[in-house]
Amino acid sequence: MSVSGFAVDLGGTKTAAARIEDGQVVVRLQKATDGSAELDAQVRVIADLLAELGYAHGEPLGVAVTGRVDRHGDWHAINTGTLRGISAAPLGATLRARFGARAHCANDAAAAALAEARLGAGRGAYNFAYLTVSTGVGGGLVLGGRLIDSGNGLAGHVGFAGSRLGDQRCGSGRFGTVESVAGGRAIAAAAGLHDARSVFEHGGFELLIDRSAAAIAGLIGDLTAILGLDRVAVGGSIGLAPGYLARVLGHLQDEPALFRPEVVPAELTHDSGLIGALLIAQETAGG
Repeated sequence: MSVSGFAVDLGGTKTAAARIEDGQVVVRLQKATDGSAELDAQVRVIADLLAELGYAHGEPLGVAVTGRVDRHGDWHAINTGTLRGISAAPLGATLRARFGARAHCANDAAAAALAEARLGAGRGAYNFAYLTVSTGVGGGLVLGGRLIDSGNGLAGHVGFAGSRLGDQRCGSGRFGTVESVAGGRAIAAAAGLHDARSVFEHGGFELLIDRSAAAIAGLIGDLTAILGLDRVAVGGSIGLAPGYLARVLGHLQDEPALFRPEVVPAELTHDSGLIGALLIAQETAGG
């Protein structure tokens, strides 16, 4: 299959759009996401970005979004503090009405997982997980070559799993999760700083960063126990920060060998959600 078309990755802070040719992003545009905007306003931003890229109605289009996308294509913001105007929004139907039948939507981390499995760090793995550690902790699971989904769109939201290091509540409403320890929002709050970037830039917070890495290592061990993973790719702004993956690998050594899959950095970095969204759209439409 030729992975060529258009894609959008709508996150909590920015919305990116791209033209993709043969699995490569050739042109990319982005603008800040309005966290208070409702569905129609978000789709207008998508349309404006696509128009700048030369998109024509009916061309293949994949849209990846943060939050849950259920089997009906309805979009649910999990952290309502980030996307305050989104609640059971009919994203799939709205995209098809606006852009044609070849438009499709998916969770951003699930899209990134499929891209990494097909074209990036997961190539050749039978059971593969992609973990993104950034503002929050997300992921996607590709088992036996198939991206795992669920009717409620929760599949792959691995940051909401419990952690023995967790002692706070995360944006999902659950207490003691991996995200409540390892995500950038949690790290910044524990450091008393505005964002996680400041934690890494200023130094002096190695214990908090190490605690985050330990929680991710524990998550990898748990997922391997349940799913028999061959390989895990770690991405996201924190996951790919200098030295972070080495910390994860160090803590993973505390696990028995059976629970230590191959762990590698994600290869497609910030393009993975875009490429994966288009892959999902093409596979859903049958090519």
